[in-house]
Amino acid sequence: MQLTNSRQGDNVTSATDEQGILAALVDSPGATPRMGSVVLRPRTAGATLLEVVAAPLNPLDLLVASGKFHSARHETPYVPGSECVGLVLASDIYPQGTRVYAQCHASPATPGALATKVLVADKDLLALPEGVDPVLAAAVGNSGTAAYMPLIENASMRLGDTVLILGATGAVGQLAVQIAHLAGAGCVIAVGRNLATLEHLLTLGADAVVELRANETNEELTERLLAVAGPVDVVLDGLYGAPLESALNACAPNARVVNIGNLAGATATIPAGLLRGKQISLSGFAGLHTPLQAKRTALSWLWTALTQEKITVQVRPFTFQEIPEAWHAQTVSPHAKCVILPGHSDSSLPWLN
Repeated sequence: MQLTNSRQGDNVTSATDEQGILAALVDSPGATPRMGSVVLRPRTAGATLLEVVAAPLNPLDLLVASGKFHSARHETPYVPGSECVGLVLASDIYPQGTRVYAQCHASPATPGALATKVLVADKDLLALPEGVDPVLAAAVGNSGTAAYMPLIENASMRLGDTVLILGATGAVGQLAVQIAHLAGAGCVIAVGRNLATLEHLLTLGADAVVELRANETNEELTERLLAVAGPVDVVLDGLYGAPLESALNACAPNARVVNIGNLAGATATIPAGLLRGKQISLSGFAGLHTPLQAKRTALSWLWTALTQEKITVQVRPFTFQEIPEAWHAQTVSPHAKCVILPGHSDSSLPWLN
């Protein structure tokens, strides 16, 4: 990948330039993206060139860019972006104009999805079904699979299970509440800090909500969890730390717990006797380490549910020039999915149809 030496406000190479495409660039760990350009390598067999239609921002994108992610740290400039929906421009397997979902692996050598065009390995593409909104399809990509796969596949959620969602007010948590409800959970408990979003979740399938309180002890939170629904069969944990410690004490025998994040802390105290005494299964899920083909079932379910209007996802659209603002919004938990629309100059336009 060749980068131009331009800064926002300077003579940035435009997307129409023969030598470059418009892209967001993270110059060093912890930096906010700036506008610049890259020159993509020529497309070869096994890769597809896309025009980016919608590129969601994910917590993973910001974590990698921060330089604090355990699996990747980039010391030189790169184009971030871990997923998008795009239109095929050139491919050996898809006709031109096909709408596809793409999983991207951004690095200094491989530009990610926050660009007007992107090269993606054919194995990291899935064609979108007819009728699904491309922006919504992108918005439920990483977020939806991070909810569906841990609940349905890892935790093997069953009809009638009591399901606890820790971190329910974020994009993943909101989808998890809906998925658990549609999959036949007997009771869905949504836990988070934003009261307005928690109340909204009662309209999306949550049977009870629990607001996290400052300075509350683990024992007090456990008591409140048990009071709303009794012992819990399945926990989807996006918080870790103290909330997970409380949730484990509220678990029923043989409960299944899957961790997907650690917004409340990177460590938790888990007594061995608690795990053994209740025979709790505790595991982790990381979408970054899951091949796209393994996500096919989850994505198919999510896209079908979208077209049938069985699930909703709140989208907050941003133009390409608004990427720094979107980046900041993502850092403060927007309670909606921030999606970059490179083809729009006005973010009041909701999305392409």
